Amino acid sequence: MTVERFHTTARSSKYVKHNDTVYLSGQVGDGESLAEQTHDCLSRIDSLLNEAGSSREHILQAVIWLSDMSYFAEFNEIWNAWVPEGYAPARACGEVKMAREILKVEIIITAALKA
Repeated sequence: MTVERFHTTARSSKYVKHNDTVYLSGQVGDGESLAEQTHDCLSRIDSLLNEAGSSREHILQAVIWLSDMSYFAEFNEIWNAWVPEGYAPARACGEVKMAREILKVEIIITAALKA
């Protein structure tokens, strides 16, 4: 059982592969608004999944942190348009205090690798 770590620093890896699963570190996005940050975050997730040999259709679980639950409906509109129909992962969403005050959303993804 090999564990592979990618884009590793002293503190974390952008993603880790183990068996047929890829684990992404929490991803945040640039921008001022929730929409800008969410779109950028999802773009980063797409890039990392692709690099790791996975895709949106292979996401098993998403953990979403919002800085304020008042963003929930707006976030869901963007999320629902991004997730391919019929491929909704197990998901949790909650409110947390973010590491930096400007951050409005952080997403953690676990996905299967493509066969």
